Amino acid sequence: MATSEAPATTREPGQAEPKLPHRRGARRASARAGAWHPRWFWPSFAVPGMVWLVVLFLLPFYVVLSIAFGAVDPLFRTPVPVWNPAQWNPFQFELLYDRVFGPGGFLGPAFLRTFAYVAAASALCLLVAYPVAYYVTRYAGRRKGLLLVALLAPFWVSYMMRMLAWVNLLEADGMVNNVLEAVGILDEPFPWLAGQPVTVTLGLVYGYIPYMVLALYAGLDRVDQRLLEAARDLGASRRRTFVLVTLPLSRQAILAGLVVTSLPMFGDYFTNDLLSGSPRTSMVGNLVNDAIASPGQGGQAAALVLVMMALLALPMVLYIRATARASREAGR
Repeated sequence: MATSEAPATTREPGQAEPKLPHRRGARRASARAGAWHPRWFWPSFAVPGMVWLVVLFLLPFYVVLSIAFGAVDPLFRTPVPVWNPAQWNPFQFELLYDRVFGPGGFLGPAFLRTFAYVAAASALCLLVAYPVAYYVTRYAGRRKGLLLVALLAPFWVSYMMRMLAWVNLLEADGMVNNVLEAVGILDEPFPWLAGQPVTVTLGLVYGYIPYMVLALYAGLDRVDQRLLEAARDLGASRRRTFVLVTLPLSRQAILAGLVVTSLPMFGDYFTNDLLSGSPRTSMVGNLVNDAIASPGQGGQAAALVLVMMALLALPMVLYIRATARASREAGR
């Protein structure tokens, strides 16, 4: 019967196998394993992401740059982008510097307030989310799926609708004041919605804590249980096992959770608008929103965005370096 297989080559005893060119040999080895692909195959998987990055990030970012370094229409007070970098004018940044650091600078407190609110809200998110994620990972058992669905439930409701619900709860005669007065914590209604920093901070925590919980859950779920069992077998208590094993191994998850929660907070503006609406609690996001809505201030909005990006670049670089170092240590 005819066969398509090539005849086997015959060699004299002691004769070495003929050497093939490197690429050809590697390709034949991969083909025999049933896993050969051309060199461009796997990199091609990144093409949709690269197209998305260019179209939806780099191009809009260049537009923001062109507006920030551009001009303002003297008649209609609209921003006029300048596309040629050789003609860019930094006067918007000089104006922003004067408004932040100059005499009577009124934008400086908003920057400080933003960092203070975000730091406090991120710390609270971590304190609340870590025990939740730890419990779901270690002790939820068969209820883990149900609890994960419950953790994702806030994403089913619009963020703005959730904040509007809290507006009703925090009114002077709302449920929060009624409960706190009933248990004796307050003697009279607290003006939660009258420009209170604590209200804005708690609003940020409420809005972004699901991201922290999911990031921590993903990290804690990957902790090798055998390491915990080994620590217990060596005589470590539950507390020392958590401090010496679980917490260090979840460091990357903590960093990831802080990044995914704090970065959106820096650009948030509607939490303050809905729960405060007072200039005393304005954040940088509110400054950008107000500048966009004001005639002739589009360039200032673009400059504010670029300054915030520059300020946030440092923690992002530190996070990338920490992640790369952890990957190298894991590969040893």
